Amino acid sequence: MRWIYISPHLDDAALSAGGLIYEQTRSGIQVEIWTLLCGFPPNEELSPYAQLLHHGWGIASADELIRARRAEDERACQILGAKPVYFDYLDCIYRRGKNDDWLYGYIFVPPHDDEADLPARIAESISARLHPTDQLVCQLGLGSHVDHILVRQAVELLQRPLLYYADIPYLFKAPEELSPHTAGMKANAHSVGEAGLKSWQEAVAVYESQISSLFDSPEDMRSKIQKYWFENGGIHLWSSA
Repeated sequence: MRWIYISPHLDDAALSAGGLIYEQTRSGIQVEIWTLLCGFPPNEELSPYAQLLHHGWGIASADELIRARRAEDERACQILGAKPVYFDYLDCIYRRGKNDDWLYGYIFVPPHDDEADLPARIAESISARLHPTDQLVCQLGLGSHVDHILVRQAVELLQRPLLYYADIPYLFKAPEELSPHTAGMKANAHSVGEAGLKSWQEAVAVYESQISSLFDSPEDMRSKIQKYWFENGGIHLWSSA
């Protein structure tokens, strides 16, 4: 039995469930992190919004950025003991619509109508790699990041038993969203020891290109994850049953 953590981007699973992934792999469970939206854009042309984000990350080239982020993710997965698996769908900041227009000038928006078929295409790609006994774990979609919303829609199209994990750092920024996103679900506590906490923090720290976009500082990241860990004794996963 594999545990498959579905991660929209190259950091989401480690951010949100790194401590649990560490505990699982140390106990002999086979864990894989499937990152869906980490493909390489067909050319180096970037939208104005993507250019702005790239400037903040300090890397002008999309190809160079994605290679750097995949390298960060591979190091994080080594720390956690998980196997990384990469899909070739594009991050929303690189996606174009049917008229070749840039679809997104902001990431916290509803999915564009031109992408109505994207969840089904993603679901088909996931399904082709699944085993019957795999346990899927998907993000709740806290924070309303368009990619998180689309990925949750895709995973739910598979009509398989699902567990959900809370999106970090969006849980910290909008804790009031947790209740409506988990309405009717059952919360299950999963303990994480101090070694798991340390490895969780170390794995997140590896994503150097993203830390400044997600937290005030590396110290802020460590503090917030530790607070979440302390309050929950680990993390929670939610199920619909």
